Amino acid sequence: MKKFQVTIQFITDKEFMDLVPAHKTLINDLISKDVIEHYAVSMVSQRIWITLNAEDRPAIEKIISQSPLFPYFTYEADELYALDGQNYRLPTLQMN
Repeated sequence: MKKFQVTIQFITDKEFMDLVPAHKTLINDLISKDVIEHYAVSMVSQRIWITLNAEDRPAIEKIISQSPLFPYFTYEADELYALDGQNYRLPTLQMN
């Protein structure tokens, strides 16, 4: 399984906001299935950043197109060579 960083640009309107709860349900489900590792949204820049696991680019579109917000999206997907951070490391030992 490969890791991808997906950057989504969106435009909001009332219909978009009405679909947000169903979108959040989908995102929570994909996180629980380890398809999505990280999910971040900026309403200021109207962008979403998703780190996800997929076989290839067609699989990414299949995943993203499940969202009821998909008609509002334009996106780019970049395959990641490396991804590191605190969540990928062993916890620091605390000596009692």
